[in-house]
Amino acid sequence: MKISNVERARILVHALPYIQQYYGKIVVIKYGGNAMIDEKLKNSVMRDVVLLSLIGVKVVLVHGGGPEISEMMKKTGKKSEFIDGLRVTDRETADLVQMVLAGKVNKSLVALIESAGGRAIGLSGMDGRMIEAKQLDEVHGYVGEITHIEEAPILDLLDKGYIPVISTVGFDLSGNVYNINADTAAARIAGKLRAESLITMTDIDGVLRDRNDPASLIPEINVSEAPQLMAEGIIQGGMIPKVECCIEAIRRGVSKVFVLNGTVPHAILIEILTDEGIGTMFK
Repeated sequence: MKISNVERARILVHALPYIQQYYGKIVVIKYGGNAMIDEKLKNSVMRDVVLLSLIGVKVVLVHGGGPEISEMMKKTGKKSEFIDGLRVTDRETADLVQMVLAGKVNKSLVALIESAGGRAIGLSGMDGRMIEAKQLDEVHGYVGEITHIEEAPILDLLDKGYIPVISTVGFDLSGNVYNINADTAAARIAGKLRAESLITMTDIDGVLRDRNDPASLIPEINVSEAPQLMAEGIIQGGMIPKVECCIEAIRRGVSKVFVLNGTVPHAILIEILTDEGIGTMFK
């Protein structure tokens, strides 16, 4: 369907209050899941990121890369093992995580942003001592628990007009490399930056009262309501750690946190620049 110039103008005017609200503010986007695997969706998301940057939003892109890591492990003859949703990471796997996230995935996203007309610089958590960590526990091996976020490198890039693209690889001062959960890293980074919003892109529409009914989406959740929703089993399984990260971000000073379906085209723009929204907002 062809859109007339008048309709295009109406869309821009409608978006103006939201552009004004976010102009000059920091928005952290946690990017992963199927939106990261599908090439068409990946290009669409990167174009949306560039658009936000060009209208004055300071976008920070934090990414994971679980499927790519699993694929590389399979190619090298290693078996993926997960405990409590976290990848068991020995020293060799930590090296693979660093190679895939900080190398292949990170630089491919930077290239896509640049090709869409944006300005991006890729970083890992080891750059500028950005993500310091310690071992979470013995069972998970080199899975890291974040001990400190250094925000200066991120702010420097934002001030110069770049989009920081951050891979969630951490380190300690002994030189150990740690695999960091991307949701956790995004929440901590957003909190440290006092971001206006944290947007977590996942593979479902948000928090559903009935997991089998997309129409049962809960559009807004106060953080004080989350424990009861967990107790009732409405928030369950893999959604629990995501919601816990949302709560962490709010408690660390982020104004609003959104969980939305990254497989929906232009999901970020719909959430930020319209009054409809498509995901669940935590406040």
